[in-house]
Amino acid sequence: MDAGNLVALLRENKFFIATAESCTGGLISKMLTDVSGSSACFAYGFVTYSNEAKTRLLGVPEGLLERHGAVSEPVALAMAQGALVFSGADLALAVSGIAGPEGGSEEKPVGLVFIAFAWDDGNQCRRYQFRGNREEIRRQTLKEALLWAEELVKELELKKGEKTNA
Repeated sequence: MDAGNLVALLRENKFFIATAESCTGGLISKMLTDVSGSSACFAYGFVTYSNEAKTRLLGVPEGLLERHGAVSEPVALAMAQGALVFSGADLALAVSGIAGPEGGSEEKPVGLVFIAFAWDDGNQCRRYQFRGNREEIRRQTLKEALLWAEELVKELELKKGEKTNA
């Protein structure tokens, strides 16, 4: 998976990105920092695998984790928002999911992943149901997160241009 396009877009727009990763365990951060020059656009990488880490490092409320579980839209959004706030980045990406082979349930099967983004005036989250083994699920999560991040940077670039021209 090549993160070069995303890094180029971020650098071109002078945007910083932060990550908050659970099921990918730092894979997204690794791919971004594998690109030469990524220090100009990569702010922070939080690996918050445990609920305690999500609460202590990202400010995810314990009650939210208790009500919805770590693998949920509300928690993924809270992770992204926390990464945005604590890093001061322009865009924050969060992922939480069940990579397997253990940990799934009927309600939350293996391969269930939430990818969320937060920026200064918005946030979004998408639910995915990936198939495959642990590594395949993590790689699919990485691919979708990077592709969606590229789309969002292009949208934010347009909004930035509209504000500048206003």
